[in-house]
Amino acid sequence: MQHSKLLETSVGLFVALGLVSLFFLAMQVSNLADVTGDARGYRVTARFQNVGSLKVRATVSMAGVRVGRVSAIRFDKESYEAVVDLTIDPQFDTIPSDTTASILTQGLLGEQYVGLSPGAESEYLKEGDKIDLTQSAMVLEQVISRFLFDKAENGDKRASETPEQTQVTPAAPVASPIPEAVVPGEGAIPDVQQESAPAGAIQ
Repeated sequence: MQHSKLLETSVGLFVALGLVSLFFLAMQVSNLADVTGDARGYRVTARFQNVGSLKVRATVSMAGVRVGRVSAIRFDKESYEAVVDLTIDPQFDTIPSDTTASILTQGLLGEQYVGLSPGAESEYLKEGDKIDLTQSAMVLEQVISRFLFDKAENGDKRASETPEQTQVTPAAPVASPIPEAVVPGEGAIPDVQQESAPAGAIQ
């Protein structure tokens, strides 16, 4: 009886640990683990022509290190641009003001995030600043359609072009060079071998 209770207790603890592990894994995957950390950071904004599939709470990284999160994404009705609010962790307070923000993709078909490339200004980003240098997301469908359009356009140009017909004229025969006659007595001694007359010939 005591052995059965010990077995049930062990199974219960194992199940509880599994549920806690799944909870923390879900928190990490859904980017909800840093709710309190984002509140202590400072917020900057960036404008993009296209944010692709960028979502709120996406990672903001610099040199591969996470420095913040995407806190909000909204649409500007006047400029027809996407305005992205970035919350930077307070320990990263030396980011230059001319930093470039780009929307990148983790892997080929992974999640999108905001990558920061530092500039060279001596002033640093602070609460309420705007990042002027931005690069929008690369939409895979647009890249594929543009590639197919260029291929079709090049094919139509090649089909419309008529090959130039050039008439090939046969090459003229090359005449063999005629040796110059050497006149005896002008300083040149001809190298002529006289054939011996056959025996019995009348001279």
